[in-house]
Amino acid sequence: MLEELLIFTRGGLILWALSGGGGGKGSPVDALIRNCLLEERSAGGDGPGFFQDGKHALKWAFHNGLGLVFVAVYRRVLRLLYVDDLLAAVRAEFARVYHPKRTTYDGFGDVFRQLHLEAQARAEEMSRANNKQKPVDAASPHRRPRPQPPVVHNSPGDSESDGNGGNGDGSKKDSSDGVSGEKEEEKEDGQAFDLSFFSNLRTRFTHRNKDKTNTNKPIKKDVNKRKNPRDGNNNEHSDRKLDFSDPTDASKQTDNARVNQGQSKVDLAETVEDGTRTKGWFSSVFQSIAGGNSVIERSDLQPALKALKDRLMTKNVAEEIAEKLCESVAASLEGKKQGSFTSTASTVQAAMEAALVRILTPSRSIDVLRDVHAAKDSGRPYVIVFVGVNGVGKSTNLAKVAYWLLQHDLTVTLAACDTFRSGAVEQLRTHARRLQIPVFEKGYQRDPAVVAKQAIEEAARSRSDVVLVDTAGRMQDNEPLMRALSKLIAVNSPDLVLFVGEALVGNDAVDQLTQFHQKLADLSPVHVEKRLIDGILLSKFDTVDDKVGAALSMVYVSGAPVMFVGCGQSYTDLKKLNVKSIVNTLLK
Repeated sequence: MLEELLIFTRGGLILWALSGGGGGKGSPVDALIRNCLLEERSAGGDGPGFFQDGKHALKWAFHNGLGLVFVAVYRRVLRLLYVDDLLAAVRAEFARVYHPKRTTYDGFGDVFRQLHLEAQARAEEMSRANNKQKPVDAASPHRRPRPQPPVVHNSPGDSESDGNGGNGDGSKKDSSDGVSGEKEEEKEDGQAFDLSFFSNLRTRFTHRNKDKTNTNKPIKKDVNKRKNPRDGNNNEHSDRKLDFSDPTDASKQTDNARVNQGQSKVDLAETVEDGTRTKGWFSSVFQSIAGGNSVIERSDLQPALKALKDRLMTKNVAEEIAEKLCESVAASLEGKKQGSFTSTASTVQAAMEAALVRILTPSRSIDVLRDVHAAKDSGRPYVIVFVGVNGVGKSTNLAKVAYWLLQHDLTVTLAACDTFRSGAVEQLRTHARRLQIPVFEKGYQRDPAVVAKQAIEEAARSRSDVVLVDTAGRMQDNEPLMRALSKLIAVNSPDLVLFVGEALVGNDAVDQLTQFHQKLADLSPVHVEKRLIDGILLSKFDTVDDKVGAALSMVYVSGAPVMFVGCGQSYTDLKKLNVKSIVNTLLK
């Protein structure tokens, strides 16, 4: 059943509610406003928008001409087929009685109950009609009758069995027609096939291997061969030392002074020209005087939106994200009045620019330096965990962040928690030696959560300001490694979880961040507050030219801001994302 139906203005004034209440803090409507309506992340195309929050499902519709929002709330487990129809009827009926100076509509309850009953009746009637139209086969209810193929009679000269060892009169083929026909029908209808062929093949292969084993000389096992510790079938625990690299020796170090490559680009201001020229005073006044009365229809927007979607996709924006953005712009413009001297293309361009700025601008402020000093005042180190898929440059960009923090007179400790990839500890040692900062390590094949915890405790004892935790790269569908990452975050409660992603990816960025979010939420312990991605670091940003769409795709999917972008090979090549520059690049 419908739990709530809310009608309110875009300014937040509630005009009517089914239960008499509103979308208070923590309610599903509040989550819809924060996650979708304020940033216009989604739109429903021609129908209502859809959003899920916990056990609730929400659908909403706009009336752009009056600036009204209609939201319906119901349980996710219920399949209410009449909600779309009900929202459209309520939208039309309320628009008929709405007046801008009126703030209460107590008499609308009777009208809504009538509309509710009519929508339910229409849905039930449509469901019954659909059930009557479905044909039922008494012999097999889940199987549709398949038309029989025509029988082809071949002449004796056309028989194919002559060249295949047959007897020439088709007797071999005719004798198996019944069986082969049944098997072919099973293949087409149920996608089944006979497994006897594969079992016979496996039997022959096994016998052949046995014959080879009996004829060949026995192979003597190498007792000195070291077992691979990463082999999942190796149940025996080896106490042999796994780290064969040279221990850190201060006498062998060649870099005795900290590397100084100049000021980090994070602190350098970047000036960007406006992408669209603002209107002059005369043109603004003239347009306001001569403003037309034409109402924008969705059909008027389609050509401009199609061109805009293609342009976004050429800039490496994921197709799904580009489509949703265009639908959001169409929903915000439909029903509004357009000036006589304003083209539809320019109107769509301005609306898209505003939507992109709103999405890329962080909804919550994350000031790392301010938070580091706040943690320092409380007597604990500030912890940043770097996560991401394989080969995106987590360790390199971690070193760039460390270099930037050192320039602000902060003490940094590196935690080598990538205990899986060979050479990861040595790579972090090299960065630590060049930057002259300590690195906490326990070698390989250790629990990363325990190593991170010990590193944080050691940093607290040595009064280090920041701990940068390096983790192993993992694919988003690797559940064991994702479980280990979720445990590391749950056990140590870092202040910031940074997802390091490549600026080169397009559609894959959506899948990576969505899976990381979902896995971190699903695999976190029940008694611990769920932690998701807090921010994004885009690596290899200097290699994409104007293909900057990955930044938009990642922010749109996760809601997390892009905090840093890597733009080179040196320690100084790290800077903050310039929203205006990205928007201008996407739309030019």
